[in-house]
Amino acid sequence: MIHSSDASLGEYPMGVQLQFLWFISPPKSSSYWFLRHAHIYQGFGFTGYPVVGFHNRVQASGTCLDSLEDARITTCPWDSRVKGLFFHQTTFSISLSKIKGFIEDVQRLVALEPRALCVLDLYNGILMRYLTTSNAYLGKQEDVLDFDISYYRSKDPMSPRLFEDFLEEVEQLAFFKYGALPHWGKNRNVAFIGAINKYKNADKFLKVKQSYDQLGLFSSEWTDQVLGLKDGLIIVKEGCALEGLCICSEDIHCAPKKGFFCRPGKIYKDARVCTHLSSR
Repeated sequence: MIHSSDASLGEYPMGVQLQFLWFISPPKSSSYWFLRHAHIYQGFGFTGYPVVGFHNRVQASGTCLDSLEDARITTCPWDSRVKGLFFHQTTFSISLSKIKGFIEDVQRLVALEPRALCVLDLYNGILMRYLTTSNAYLGKQEDVLDFDISYYRSKDPMSPRLFEDFLEEVEQLAFFKYGALPHWGKNRNVAFIGAINKYKNADKFLKVKQSYDQLGLFSSEWTDQVLGLKDGLIIVKEGCALEGLCICSEDIHCAPKKGFFCRPGKIYKDARVCTHLSSR
């Protein structure tokens, strides 16, 4: 059984996704209705579980997956052949016992520049949902509020974000001041600094992982890094803080030629963020 706090829909084939959504949503809910009927409208006909297929088939938007050759006018926005949607995400869970302080800190931060979070409205703002404690080894340690933040990101790694410093400070507030748990698939490198140490049963997980995958067939350099098994998670180089490869400690880690310099946070003074300065 897939626990709602331990899975991301994007990691599973359609059949598992449908069953997963049924698990967290009543059969008459809108999400269940949409997925069931999206499958029917694709021409397959719903014949019952399990439904097997790839997750891109469930992301149906009209007939974009099976459109006629029309100069790609009706391609899906996630089609790799076109320059469609491109965004990054910061996703984390904070214990309910700590959530009040986090929200108040973000409110104080936004009060300094009310426009700072407007950029998130391009991608539906901040999605929040409650998740309960899980007995999974890497599950939620207690009841939490989950935050899913999506934002536009230039394909040029040296191009700063709009209100770069505010979004970086929110990120560092969450992970380092309030001990947020990272979503394992929706974060930048900095979110995984010390992440494995936030799980009381991490050692049990690693033992099970080793017993089932002794040859490391289901591991990679990246998974070993985020699990704290291998160095190299943080990459220090020019512009590394812009991509979340590092937390800035020098101006060169930001974009000084574009007016972005490494500075302490505005509310969380232990934060180090890339701040735009009109003049030095």
